[in-house]
Amino acid sequence: MSDHVTRLRADCSRCAGLCCVVPAFAKSADFAIDKPAGQPCRNLRDDFGCGIHDRLRERGFPGCTVYDCFGAGQQVVQVTFGGAADWRSSAELANAVFGSFTVMRHLHELLWYLDQARTLAPAGPLRDRLGAAFDDVDALTTLSPELLGEVDVPARRAGADPLLREVSTLLRAGHRGRDLSRADQIGAKLRRANLVGADLRGALLLGADLRGADLRWADLIGADLRGADLSGARLDTAIFLTQAQIDAATGDAATVLPPPLTRPSHWIAR
Repeated sequence: MSDHVTRLRADCSRCAGLCCVVPAFAKSADFAIDKPAGQPCRNLRDDFGCGIHDRLRERGFPGCTVYDCFGAGQQVVQVTFGGAADWRSSAELANAVFGSFTVMRHLHELLWYLDQARTLAPAGPLRDRLGAAFDDVDALTTLSPELLGEVDVPARRAGADPLLREVSTLLRAGHRGRDLSRADQIGAKLRRANLVGADLRGALLLGADLRGADLRWADLIGADLRGADLSGARLDTAIFLTQAQIDAATGDAATVLPPPLTRPSHWIAR
């Protein structure tokens, strides 16, 4: 990954608890409570920190541990609003901050994928096109709240998707990987499966047994890995794999991850 990876990583110390306010929570295995969008979580402290941050899983909030804003929170607070984004001061400011965060989070996620694609693509026209696409989206992240609200996020995603697919196809060429794009593999028995170069874009892999599976060069963009067992799996060259996907799964010391992704703390006890 490039130097942009730091900017596209959440820094809660420079945010204002936006991920604890903007999204809605539905009481489920991921969240212990129902929370409407735009309403602060009951665990949010006055200093914008989480009152149960060190025991979220134990208290029934594993969904919070896997959420990733890709650095959108600090971008909105520090850049869009110049550090003056205390949404508690007025309803008008809250609406502006929350709306900006929603758009910014989508833009930063797209930047993360474009950055990884640019890093993986060989030098030449494709990398140049990816660089231009990155710069185009990146410019949007500096817009005013008013202009940010006018950004057509679906159109931006649609414009970038062919480039991401081109990189994926190039990197997976020659592996003859399985086509499991958007496939329903919930709870699938894929232990030690050969998934090298597989197309797993948008695949549902909730609770799948992927112990010892070989996922090198597999395209995992948008794949749902919640509760999937990646113990001993090889993911060192997996494509478009995010930290949030890894955090939502389970694994062990033998799971091989690509840089700069890190082993989640809840894997350690396994």
